[in-house]
Amino acid sequence: MARPAMSQARALAICQALFTSALSVDLTLTGLVGYTLAPDKALATLPFALITVASALTAIAAAFLIERLGRRAAFSLGGLACCAGGLVSVWAIAHHDFAAFCVGTALVGVFQAFARFYRLAAADAAAPADKPRAISTVLTGGVVAAVCGPAIAAWSSDLMVAQPFAGSYAVVSVFGLATVLLLVFGYREPPAQAAAAVAAGHGDTALPARPLAEIARQPVFLAAFANNGIGNAVMMFVMTATPIAAVACSHTIKQGAQIIEWHLVGMYAPSFFSGWLLQRFGRGPMLMCGIALAAMGSLVALASTALPAFYVALLCLGVGWNFMFVGGTTLLAESYRPAERARTQALAEFSAAALTALATLAAGQVLYRHGWQAVNLAVLPALGVALLVTLGWQRQAPRAAALAG
Repeated sequence: MARPAMSQARALAICQALFTSALSVDLTLTGLVGYTLAPDKALATLPFALITVASALTAIAAAFLIERLGRRAAFSLGGLACCAGGLVSVWAIAHHDFAAFCVGTALVGVFQAFARFYRLAAADAAAPADKPRAISTVLTGGVVAAVCGPAIAAWSSDLMVAQPFAGSYAVVSVFGLATVLLLVFGYREPPAQAAAAVAAGHGDTALPARPLAEIARQPVFLAAFANNGIGNAVMMFVMTATPIAAVACSHTIKQGAQIIEWHLVGMYAPSFFSGWLLQRFGRGPMLMCGIALAAMGSLVALASTALPAFYVALLCLGVGWNFMFVGGTTLLAESYRPAERARTQALAEFSAAALTALATLAAGQVLYRHGWQAVNLAVLPALGVALLVTLGWQRQAPRAAALAG
């Protein structure tokens, strides 16, 4: 990968680490804080769900702000939203205000909407052959959060002795501010002529923008969404239910947190080599492997509720998600011409975030009404759809390449 593109990918990897660390604090504590503040305990999970909902609602605006303002300015707005969200959450905890706490977590969801474009920014700056490596480099930042995030949440929860957990959300605010400072002083966008040179690798710089419906009907776009959107929804569906299911299966709260921690390691640690694997073996085999690993996680969970089974199931799901996400993002970056970037990315990210929000909201209901086995059975048909769409793209890929040539 060219040095400027690699430098940008590394800066965005640090931004990814800050974002995932902030999100892991919310993942660890927001349900508990919501239960403490909610006037109706049935609403306890609403603040956490609002992170995903706000991300979905903001995704389209984020894409067009990135196009209009540039990546650095738009990503900085996302960091400022995180900073504000952390401060609002601190105020809400201090004043025992559930509605304000929901506003604070929703602002973190706005941050998530912008952060979802980090990997796409790295891919757009890289040459076609280097896109998988650029994407996986950005995702390596999540390893920091996987290892440190829950520990930071526990350490900071008592920073403000008079207000338990408020200190953790102050740290979320610091993560947002650090993101802004890094973007302002450590990230440089590729100049317009460099971006055009990268796009020229596709030979499409002079071609006009196509209708969005035409772009969305492409097998490559559908396969990208099947692996990004369905893969992310499946992952969040299972992960949301896991801590509750672990406790219901007679495991401790601490063990439930450790299961999630290993799941996060499975999600992000493969990024150190998944880009190389994709370049070495190709997109199709990597996507198939990712789908198979995610399905294997569900089968392991169906076979046993022992603690080792939880660890193996969530680890397989995490690695499967990584392969699907890196491969799917690579396909998405290949599905649009430069003039189509904002609209295509907006459609893809909004659709994926909306599907993930529905999965997050449904997880608790499925678990409560039908149990842990139903949660894992439900993801298998979804993964089957991802498999069929990916196979459809593979059949069409040689024809599409011949037409492009």
